[in-house]
Amino acid sequence: MGDVQSRTSQGAEPGPTRADIESRLSVALASVVAGARRRAVRDGDRQIDTAHLLHSLLEADPDVRAVIDDGAQVVRLLGYLVQRSIGYGLQWQGTVEDSGAVPTVTPAKETVLSPSAATAMEAAIARAALRGEPRAVGVDLMAALVADPDCRAVDVLGRAGADAKALLRRIEAAAEAEAAAAETSAD
Repeated sequence: MGDVQSRTSQGAEPGPTRADIESRLSVALASVVAGARRRAVRDGDRQIDTAHLLHSLLEADPDVRAVIDDGAQVVRLLGYLVQRSIGYGLQWQGTVEDSGAVPTVTPAKETVLSPSAATAMEAAIARAALRGEPRAVGVDLMAALVADPDCRAVDVLGRAGADAKALLRRIEAAAEAEAAAAETSAD
């Protein structure tokens, strides 16, 4: 996945290490992150950003595609993401995606998570923990991505006509229904 950056700011604790994050991901989500890393390397990007993560999620995770609930919209999203290296997204080349995360220090020759992607990974892990799950899954990461209105993934979603806020509401409603069903079956 590439190392998560060392975080620096006055009095801030270092962020989680690569091993910390990997130990908290489902096998499927770890595979999604590995796919995003390969895509970033292939595109010549030094950071895995939220658009790389979204691309890998859409390709690999049927639960994430189901959240979008519109096959045509998934195709449009993948179309935008595929065009990233040949047009759409070129304005991102050589820039760091940061929608308000803590500043980072990036190792020179490694592909690492952008500050926004690292924040999304941490939020996905926290979301899984709130459900009492030891590992985050793809929908956890999708919820974290769409919750950040300033990330590249949300930009891509918007350009493809997907409403990030509506997606987040759909994800949360499904989680609440799942929790209620689990509670009912436990009684």
